[in-house]
Amino acid sequence: MAAARGPATEGRFVVVGGGIAGVTCAEQLALQFPSEEIVLVTASPLIKAVTNFKQVSKVLEEFDVEEQPSTVLENRFPNIKVIESAVKHLKSEDHCLFTEDGGQHVYKKLCLCAGAKPKLICEGNPYVLGIRDTDSAQEFQKQLTHAKRILIVGNGGIALELAYEVEGCEVIWAIKDKAIGNTFFDAGAAQFLTCKLGAEKLEAASTQKRTRYTMEAGRKKPQSGASAGHTGSALGPDWHQGLNLKGTREFSHKIHIETLCEVKRIYLQEEFRTSGKTSLAFPRGCPKESVTADTELWPVYVELTNGKVYGCDFIVSATGVTPNVNPFLSGNSFDLGEDGGLKVDGHMRTSVADVYAAGDICTAAWQPSALWQQMRLWTQARQMGWYAAKCLAADTLGHAIDMDFSFELFAHVTKFFNYKVVLLGKYNAQGLGSDHELMLRCTKGQEYVKVVMQNGRMMGAVLIGETDLEETFENLILNQMNLSSYGEDLLDPNIDIEDYFD
Repeated sequence: MAAARGPATEGRFVVVGGGIAGVTCAEQLALQFPSEEIVLVTASPLIKAVTNFKQVSKVLEEFDVEEQPSTVLENRFPNIKVIESAVKHLKSEDHCLFTEDGGQHVYKKLCLCAGAKPKLICEGNPYVLGIRDTDSAQEFQKQLTHAKRILIVGNGGIALELAYEVEGCEVIWAIKDKAIGNTFFDAGAAQFLTCKLGAEKLEAASTQKRTRYTMEAGRKKPQSGASAGHTGSALGPDWHQGLNLKGTREFSHKIHIETLCEVKRIYLQEEFRTSGKTSLAFPRGCPKESVTADTELWPVYVELTNGKVYGCDFIVSATGVTPNVNPFLSGNSFDLGEDGGLKVDGHMRTSVADVYAAGDICTAAWQPSALWQQMRLWTQARQMGWYAAKCLAADTLGHAIDMDFSFELFAHVTKFFNYKVVLLGKYNAQGLGSDHELMLRCTKGQEYVKVVMQNGRMMGAVLIGETDLEETFENLILNQMNLSSYGEDLLDPNIDIEDYFD
């Protein structure tokens, strides 16, 4: 008996990826071409939908992320057809995408939005967890309910959120930098936030739970994971909301940070017994010479490059991501960026004819604005997916299109340690060399404001807390006004800076 074949489609547009970039791209194409069938290929039965979109300022935007069954998307856009399968192979010379369910999907234009996958410190170790999609987040929650101590490796957004959110469990946090949050913050901002780590964590009544899991009435909620061996769509903002991140201990929050170190070796319990190494008890704020050996037996042990060894129940590898390009490379001549992403030009086109890319899978290879840089964040995934659809439409119809304004200025708003965090422009003086100066304003426990100035002009800013300065600073950065005459008044809390620039 012949094996059942998957669906076959032939149409103008095929989009790969059920994350923010892919879904945004498919939605925009569906609106642009209402009489065309838009095929969305995703390895997961749940897609990420952008909801409650709010344009905070000219460039800054906020939105919620809802994880929904793909049928919700099909009901909203009757001309979108979702194929639930992982990609097996791309044959670009034939304009055909093959999926693992046996399907063949012929396209005129293809947009790859397959995201990225966790860059684990150790592959195949059952005690090493990466957190990237809903399934891995839920697996983390499950493991945590039995844990007394975990070790977090990494210093990006996921690591920051975990270090603050995990309760009832000892947390050892190993980072290779001098201070936490090196991707987002300088040492001053890190110090401001570190104070919050040691404080009793309060649940803010106004905290918005932005990641929602929805289902249709009368329909069983599907499993969220991608098909076996494939990473699901990336988590959105506030991904930890709705998860019970609590271990077995009674205390609320206990964390120890090991700086300037990386993982040297991981030992399973039996390996550690025969290694002759000594593991350390959880540091209690004692002098270094008083650190004692650990008498507890742990499932796994981590030796750090600073010579310290800690036992724990499991390890969270939050050490970044790598673009998910592998399913598309064989037999296709894609140009790759230094970070492994598919290089795209100013129209989101890859080096392969009629193949575009957006979101975490791509590397921006155009000449960027002096105030923008690519970071694999959900805001950029939405912007790239939206712009890629516009470019696909313009190229199909033979229309001209300008670079989207969102690529003029880097702008990102998020939340860390229950503080609102806004990053603008060259917020860490990226690429500015030594020819710049910083202006700071800090009120412990309330706000941290840093402005990056060069030749009298504002080039970037970090705003932590409810500063209400984001729109004014965004305008000052975009306008590149010479602010030399204002001096320290720019950050004087007793002066309403907005009055200056009305």
